[in-house]
Amino acid sequence: MDLIYQTWPWYFSGFIIGMVMLALIYFGNTFGMSSNLRSLCTIGGAGKFAEFFRFDWKAQSWNLIVVFGAMIGGFVAVHYMHDASNVAINPKTIEQLSQYGFDAPNGKLAPDSMFGNEAFQSPKMIAILIIGGVLIGFGSRYAGGCTSGHAIQGMSNLQIPSLKAVIGFFVGGLIMAYWLFPLIF
Repeated sequence: MDLIYQTWPWYFSGFIIGMVMLALIYFGNTFGMSSNLRSLCTIGGAGKFAEFFRFDWKAQSWNLIVVFGAMIGGFVAVHYMHDASNVAINPKTIEQLSQYGFDAPNGKLAPDSMFGNEAFQSPKMIAILIIGGVLIGFGSRYAGGCTSGHAIQGMSNLQIPSLKAVIGFFVGGLIMAYWLFPLIF
C-alpha cells in the first residue's frame, strides 16, 4: 500500500501513460479532455442549434468515463491520500507569490486565496476565473484540442500540428508566468 501513497517517479508514470496511448492507438481511439465538452454539449441538446454538435457522442462515451474517473481520482487523492510532506514548493516561488499578495500554500500546491473557497469571495478573482475559463475553452477549440490531447495523444502519434500546439502552450505559459501574472496581480 505504500506505493499508492507515494509520489511515483516520472519513468514509471511515463511508462504507464505510454502503454495507455499504445492501447488507444491499437483500438483506434483518441485521447483528450477538451473533446468531452463537445460530447457534454451534444448530450445537453446543442445539436439542435449547431451542426458541430450533431455527432454520435455514444462512440466517445469511453472518454467521458475517463473524465469522471479523473474527477473521482482527484477527489480520492486529495481527501484520502494527501500527504502535505510531499509538497515542496521552491521558496522563491513562495516569496514571489507573497509579493503579489498571496499567502504561502501551506502544504498545498496553490494558495487557497487563488484556488480555494477564498477565491469566490473576491469579485476580481471571480472575473479572472471566468475570463481564464473562457480563454482556455477558446484556445483549446482553436488549437483543435487541449494540452492532454496534443501533448500526450498527438505527440505520441508524431503529429506536426500537435508539436506546434504544444510549443504554443509552453510559450503562452511562459508569457503568462513572467509578464501577464505580475500585471494582473
